[in-house]
Amino acid sequence: MQCFEGCLNRRPGKVSRIFWRLVGFAALLGAINASAATNVVAPPGWRLVWGDEFNQPDSSALNPDKWRYDTGGLGWGNKELQYYTLRTNNSRIEDGNLAIEAHREEFDGRHYTSGRLLTLGKASWTYGRFEARIKVPRGQGIWPAFWMLGTNVGSINWPACGEVDIMENIGKEPGTVHGTAHGPGYSGTGIGGSQTLPAGAAFADDFHVFAVECEPDRITWFLDGRQYFTLAPESLPEKTGWVFNHPKFLILNLAVGGNWPGDPDATSTFPQRMLVDYVRVYEKLASSEIQVPPVVQPRLPNATNR
Repeated sequence: MQCFEGCLNRRPGKVSRIFWRLVGFAALLGAINASAATNVVAPPGWRLVWGDEFNQPDSSALNPDKWRYDTGGLGWGNKELQYYTLRTNNSRIEDGNLAIEAHREEFDGRHYTSGRLLTLGKASWTYGRFEARIKVPRGQGIWPAFWMLGTNVGSINWPACGEVDIMENIGKEPGTVHGTAHGPGYSGTGIGGSQTLPAGAAFADDFHVFAVECEPDRITWFLDGRQYFTLAPESLPEKTGWVFNHPKFLILNLAVGGNWPGDPDATSTFPQRMLVDYVRVYEKLASSEIQVPPVVQPRLPNATNR
């Protein structure tokens, strides 16, 4: 540092000036390249406040500053068959993605293993846009999900804490995803919407972007940037309450079996992987922060110039 400061305090000669210009130009190019590699362009009207691009080395575990693990195998209230583990066999970084992998294997009295990751105790948000780019697995009995629970789940339990399912897919419906909200009085099947791909396509064939926007007294679901369902308090059954205006945490998991998807059968193959390219959380900009591009008047040709 001292040498660098001393060099700057000298009056440079021609060679020195050229050298430092080249160094500055190289540094500028490096900064531009780094910015292009790491910057995320937020949707109009939003600011990125949290995210994970899963760019760690292959086979590494997740960032412990952002994620924790749920473990266990007691059915998770849905008669699921898997045991959720901490192992990189079931949750790891792979080729720039989070890979949550379900295996058919004996583990602590269960016949399948998988992974379940959450931000509880790491990060939570009341309102915002919650988005992930995911390629789901396929097969009977497979149940990937990207969802949220209220952070007060430990004190008031489910469903009073509120549950927002950003994306669920079950193997017997390969071309359909569901977005659903659950709360007191609408906890069973919940209230939500679904989207089905055209021409018999399956969600397991490619990545898709799943998102919700949570605002005071309103939740809106999106698939690949297109809105498909909105829920507000007036949409709820009578004598029920809106339980979503408080902090929520994110969950990513891959379940096997359960009441809704049914169990794997002879057509099901393992391992099955849920790939997550990124998870991002945005906050809405205040109206004063939204920049409107200036109107540029077209320049008219000069009639005197030929």
